[in-house]
Amino acid sequence: MTSLGVVFRPQLPPERLRGLARTADEAGLDELWLWEDCFLESGIASAAAALAWTERLRVGIGLLPVPLRNIALTTMETATLRRLFPGRFAVGLGHGVQEWMGQVGARVDSPVTLLREHLTAMRALLRGERVTTKGRYVTLDDVALDWPPQGATAQQSTTAAPDHSSAGPDPSAKADPAAGAGPFLGTGGTGPSSVVPLAYRDAAVLAGARGPRSLRLSGEAADGTVLDASTSVEGIRHARHLVDEGRRTAGRTGPHEVVHYLNTATGPGAAERLRAERARQGLDPVTGPGVAGDAAAVAEAVVRAAEAGAGTVVLQPTADEPDPEGFVRFAAQEVRPLLP
Repeated sequence: MTSLGVVFRPQLPPERLRGLARTADEAGLDELWLWEDCFLESGIASAAAALAWTERLRVGIGLLPVPLRNIALTTMETATLRRLFPGRFAVGLGHGVQEWMGQVGARVDSPVTLLREHLTAMRALLRGERVTTKGRYVTLDDVALDWPPQGATAQQSTTAAPDHSSAGPDPSAKADPAAGAGPFLGTGGTGPSSVVPLAYRDAAVLAGARGPRSLRLSGEAADGTVLDASTSVEGIRHARHLVDEGRRTAGRTGPHEVVHYLNTATGPGAAERLRAERARQGLDPVTGPGVAGDAAAVAEAVVRAAEAGAGTVVLQPTADEPDPEGFVRFAAQEVRPLLP
């Protein structure tokens, strides 16, 4: 079954999050996703609050920009939330918008190398491993989490190579705790909670990707891929192909979740708001990805994305959505029942 979510856009003030998260939880929405965009709202702080205010909602951050973050601190924060709220917190890493990274003095020469090093080290730490690595950007000396996510069983020491940008196998693939559980890629887009063991989900790290290098890297070094709202249905298929290439290169056999953001507008003026939103994103206002219309139209778009390979589809309201809580109820109570 496809998992359905909604984005809480950080253009809304943080104090709106409590009401929207509770609305999503009570309405039966599967997931709520957050962004850590400069210079709006913290991803980790917002996720912690949303998880505490709700009972069953899965909360995801897509994405945390790694140039802003120390690998040990990000992993500690993730592990803490996963012990407090088992199975309910998803985290995605990205290399950040380079203009924003430059504004804060965090821009690096090789964003893809930085992302690779973060993914490799963070996944090992979340599995309970002791890690020593000296890469181009990430350095850890005999580091292990005292409180990894519950269910982490791999306690061996890991010495990570400085840079795994070569085509060799991912050294973490052997430790994949969900190997044999059935990958999301190639299974028709099953939802994240339908087959993946809890221990695997709480060790998983997703990556945001758009270009070919980043998509292959996500297949090699991440447990899932986040595709932004500029991705068309054909773009999802192409992304799956590139991610699969990376998975084959690294010998990955476990699940790989694909999360797709879908520009969505409903209610009065929906078509006009969607056109304006596409233009703001630099997309063709008329033919760019997204859907405007009633629940049936939105459900049809979600199904197309799922058939292309997205296991989780996250409806992204327009920046000028007049009723964010109403949009959440629309997704949960009108769109969700129409999905197979």
